[in-house]
Amino acid sequence: MLAKRRTVEARLQQRALVVLLAAQGRQNKDIAVEAGLDRRQVALWRERFLAGGIEALRKDAPRSGRPATITAEIESRIVQATLHDKPINATHWSTRTLAEYLGVGATTIRRVWQSNGLKPHLSRTFKLSRDPRFEDKLLDVVGLYMNPPEHALVLSCDEQSQIQALNRTQPGLPMKRGRAGTVTHDYKRHGTTTLFAALNTLDGSVISMCQPRHRHSEWLKFLRLIKRSTPKHLSLHLIVNNYATHSHPEVQKWLARNPRFVMYFTPTGASWLDMVERCFRDITDKRIRRDSFTSVQELELAIDLYVAHHNIDPKPFIWTASAKDILAKVTRAKAALVAAA
Repeated sequence: MLAKRRTVEARLQQRALVVLLAAQGRQNKDIAVEAGLDRRQVALWRERFLAGGIEALRKDAPRSGRPATITAEIESRIVQATLHDKPINATHWSTRTLAEYLGVGATTIRRVWQSNGLKPHLSRTFKLSRDPRFEDKLLDVVGLYMNPPEHALVLSCDEQSQIQALNRTQPGLPMKRGRAGTVTHDYKRHGTTTLFAALNTLDGSVISMCQPRHRHSEWLKFLRLIKRSTPKHLSLHLIVNNYATHSHPEVQKWLARNPRFVMYFTPTGASWLDMVERCFRDITDKRIRRDSFTSVQELELAIDLYVAHHNIDPKPFIWTASAKDILAKVTRAKAALVAAA
């Protein structure tokens, strides 16, 4: 029954309750008290139900008032100008500039944009990989995420370089009711560090270390740390990007002596395939960006403590996009670029 369903909107439940109580022989004044309506409203919805049945309860009757001033022709002009024209001195329209250009009101522009899902003030970045082996590498990486091999660990690895130890020039003000917390826009630099991290895609735990630089020698130190930190009986499948240190000759020699390690390279220009990037994002957003550090050592301690706390109760990053879906999306994007050229 409509009067008792939890998924039905409140006003429809109210109207259905009126009809239900009327069917029980209740008077309008009693129905009004129980339904929380005026007696005239009760009489109105009883009449509408008798005239149109349940469908009459689902919508209000047409109301008198000023007719719509946005005709189909005006809406079409606004949409076409928004999508295909540009102002002379800007890259996109605002409601006021387009209103002046078309000779209509700014409120009209805003309503048409909202009804058509147009947001000229927003833009998003993208990049399509030009790697000739894009499909092969994609299949390898996504296959590891969605169907990891038995008796092995899949580790998404990378380094975040040039993390700055920034010290704000003045203490910020704390958040309070009606005001966000503040930090000064200027700062003093106290050096940088590089964070090496390996994300275990199975349980979400992180192996990390900070180093002053990110050459192949530091990368080898990190590989040795991974070797010491993982069970010896498990093979290690590492997903890395195409940074030169990852394929340095010295690194290749070390990998040849350590067959536990199997390297998989993401396609060039496809860093979004490396799940450890999410870990870097979280560390930056939650621990570094709003803080102030007087030294590199203080910054590295903050990072180490964050990772240690994360590893107490890690949550895995679940990869859900299949390689087939990704390839289809890339194909559509390439077709759109060709059509727009």
